[in-house]
Amino acid sequence: MIKEMAANKAEAEIRVEKAVKETERLQAMLNDVITMVDPSVQLASLPQNGEMYGVPIALKDNVCTKGIRTTAGSRILENYVPVYNACIVDKLKAAGAVTIAKASMDELAMGGTNMTCFTGPVYNPWDRSRMSGGSSGGSAALVASGAVPMAIGSDTGDSIRKPASFCGVTGVKPSYGRISRYGIIPYSSSLDHVGYFTRSVEDACTALHVLAGRDDRDMTSSYEPVPDYLNLLNSDIKGKKIAVFGNVIEAMQNQETKDMFNGLVSKLQDAGAIVDTFYFKEELMKALLPAYYLIANCEAAANHSNLDGIRFGVRKDGASMEEIMTASRTAGFGPLIRRRFVIGSYGLFEENQERLFRKAQKVRRLIVENAGECFKEYDCLIAPASGSIAPLLNDRSLDELGDDYLIAENHMIIGNFGGFPSMTLPMGFEQGCPIGINLTCRAFEEVQMFNFAKAIEDITGYKDLKAEVK
Repeated sequence: MIKEMAANKAEAEIRVEKAVKETERLQAMLNDVITMVDPSVQLASLPQNGEMYGVPIALKDNVCTKGIRTTAGSRILENYVPVYNACIVDKLKAAGAVTIAKASMDELAMGGTNMTCFTGPVYNPWDRSRMSGGSSGGSAALVASGAVPMAIGSDTGDSIRKPASFCGVTGVKPSYGRISRYGIIPYSSSLDHVGYFTRSVEDACTALHVLAGRDDRDMTSSYEPVPDYLNLLNSDIKGKKIAVFGNVIEAMQNQETKDMFNGLVSKLQDAGAIVDTFYFKEELMKALLPAYYLIANCEAAANHSNLDGIRFGVRKDGASMEEIMTASRTAGFGPLIRRRFVIGSYGLFEENQERLFRKAQKVRRLIVENAGECFKEYDCLIAPASGSIAPLLNDRSLDELGDDYLIAENHMIIGNFGGFPSMTLPMGFEQGCPIGINLTCRAFEEVQMFNFAKAIEDITGYKDLKAEVK
């Protein structure tokens, strides 16, 4: 755990060396790392004190690291070495953390399986026949296996919170602007959030205190003061009002998950919380995923227009600049990414912007307003993070366009649409695999969110879970 920091440099070196060896040992079974990072330079210049002194960590591979390869899981960036650090890299270094690995991810953070990385799929530590979830699945697997106590992820739709559910860890997506995105290879600028994984709520509090704060290089970062989350942590939820996400519960097909969730809700009531059911407008819930795809992929097409094989990245031969760009992008991007760029480019055509992109933005605003109605009355919105445990790697049975899937598996997008703080933590187990509960609160009310999470953690007892990788 983060709070079990090294007492001195010698202890820090031992802890980091142990983490490196364990990460390398597990790599053959989990495939959760793209690049191992030599910690020796970091250890030689550890600060005298810090909240994460000597703590080994991993970074999702869309986090720029000066002099260290950063691929974003895409073959087109296989040879890209940044000349600067992301803001959070410097913050973590100043706190004494030691980066040992760049974690696998879905290509350019576009996906929910972590099966599209150019290095191959990440395997779930609890059951290697199942996926880790994505796009931050490598980071989630590293924490779940016990290799590191904390890892950075990013979340554009549920890319931290869904892998957290599948891997049995705590996954936090704070408010939009709470953590600087400077130096993070983007997916969708209006939806991207930097977040992280830990194995306890206490560690989640420490991590956010290190990472949060204004950064003038990211104009979307907030001036909001950064509370001392750990010292403010309090699991007393007497009189607090919780909304159960009614649309999600009704859309879910797995009765075992429903029963588990309802049992936890009853215990929250026993702890003094006031629990009701809140229903979003059904037509908005069915429009949630289509609006997300349009907004995210239109922004992605614009953000990644520079990945052309000319300015940087992997270049393929051609007789002209146009041929070089076409060959480089064809070879550099996987099929899922190419499809998403087609959608995004189509939505950005001048004749389509009002009909598609602007309409999706209007739907987004209506969904956020609907969420605002919930938060006028309730302190927290809760639902299972997923309708089931992690799917099998070869599972193609899901009807992703069915109404049940659209709502039950995509509701966490609301946290990105509204910039609300949202997190997932373990709720229970089915077939030996974990499944999580998700909670969402008002913007910049992370203190309250952590308090609810701590109450849940106290009830379930699921703290510092580690998978025994087989």
